Amino acid sequence: MKPVPTIRQLLDYGVALFEKSRISYGHGTTNALDEAAWLILSSLGFPPQELNARLDTPLSPRLFDRAKALLERRVATRKPAAYLLNEAWLGRHRFYVDERVIVPRSFIAELLMEGGDARLSFGAKAPAAPSSILDLCTGSGCLAILAALRYPQAHVDAADISRGALEVARRNVADYGLEARVRPVESDLFAALGGRKYDLILSNPPYVKSASMRTLPDEYRKEPRLALASGRDGLDHARAILAGARAHLLPRGLLVVEIGHNRKALEKSFPDLAFEWPRTSGGRGYVFAIRREDLPRPAQGRVL
Repeated sequence: MKPVPTIRQLLDYGVALFEKSRISYGHGTTNALDEAAWLILSSLGFPPQELNARLDTPLSPRLFDRAKALLERRVATRKPAAYLLNEAWLGRHRFYVDERVIVPRSFIAELLMEGGDARLSFGAKAPAAPSSILDLCTGSGCLAILAALRYPQAHVDAADISRGALEVARRNVADYGLEARVRPVESDLFAALGGRKYDLILSNPPYVKSASMRTLPDEYRKEPRLALASGRDGLDHARAILAGARAHLLPRGLLVVEIGHNRKALEKSFPDLAFEWPRTSGGRGYVFAIRREDLPRPAQGRVL
């Protein structure tokens, strides 16, 4: 009798295929084993955390061929697994994604989850938690949703310049049943927000510098360029956010922005600003926090 294939055999095939093909990771996994396991288990309807328990599960020829074809599609298209599966994970939270948005992978998400860095709190002289939050460059809406889950009394505006991204965000907001508290807004940064002010502004904006954009692996080129590129030094969006945030923060409000590997360039550009650098799994330097009172005042007569 012909041996019945198992998930273990399929996983071995996937790992060998990915290593031979030299695909790139970074959209939810960092290695061939995790990428193959995610694709296989999801295609079979199993959660990723059940890998060890499912390794010797026998597969029908139909299921085996379907999962094998998905592994091969990952190599042929160079699309991140998140796009092939239309799902991305931040901790235990699942989000719908497609090629209208970048794949969620923000360090700010860690700060919004239970046990996040205390620098996201407002301190002894301020409210215990924000009641109004802005997620700028929301993309899939993942940070807006995590903020609404962490602060159940808060209302959140989820702003993005891309209509396609906002369609994805609306879908995720609906999936979490947060339509009453999370409002997607089409806006080029602060442009369409009028005089709205917030206790907390979060942003994971584009921050890839021009030189890096030219050398991105194929997987990253599948993501919207609009959500990645930010000028010569990767700080065009961060500068605009710093220039406009004070006008949209309430007293003692907090601005939290992710900037990738651009800490040195940012501090060189703004040597007088009192940035704080919360600790994340990547270390300090990927996300800055700054109080409203420490932000520069807008130039007189300038409209933000």
